Amino acid sequence: MVRSFADAPIGGSVLKRVLDVARRAPSAGNAQGSELLVLTDPVARARFWNLTLPLERRGDFAWPGLLRAPALVLPLADEAAYRARYAEPDKAGSGLAALGLDESWPVPYWLTDTAFGVMLLLLAAEAEDLGALFFVLGGDERAVFEAFGVPEHLRPIGVVALGHPDGEDPPGRSASRARRPVPDLVHHDHW
Repeated sequence: MVRSFADAPIGGSVLKRVLDVARRAPSAGNAQGSELLVLTDPVARARFWNLTLPLERRGDFAWPGLLRAPALVLPLADEAAYRARYAEPDKAGSGLAALGLDESWPVPYWLTDTAFGVMLLLLAAEAEDLGALFFVLGGDERAVFEAFGVPEHLRPIGVVALGHPDGEDPPGRSASRARRPVPDLVHHDHW
């Protein structure tokens, strides 16, 4: 993950390829209930940061280079698209449509599929020699939705900053954690 970006814009064709890869993520029932709000206009990005990281909180913000990211992508999950799809005759047998809005699906496909799209977005960014950072949407979510015309029924799962790394990004503390060895996490045929 990159937390410090150069001011250089991302080429339009590069961004288009990265976004195209993200839209090819698996989609349960081919419901395609993921949306992406992409902010590349400097005024739109400034508005986003003003809503999520107000000026008075920026003085001690650990990653000021993050605010230079030339693209911000908000992946949004559409639960209603999945509920509608799983109410269709070919999916009704799953029993998921019978669950009411106040009942949770065992695995919320709308969140899973949107997360799959984010993973593809991150991998595509890497393949295009871009830096990326996935982070939580901070601040007043409703104000962000209102400012950018996002329909209320969508659920953000975070934000992805994209851009060219500026080389000023010190590794985070988490980067020094060793990965678990394969035998500690893979269990063949029995735990």
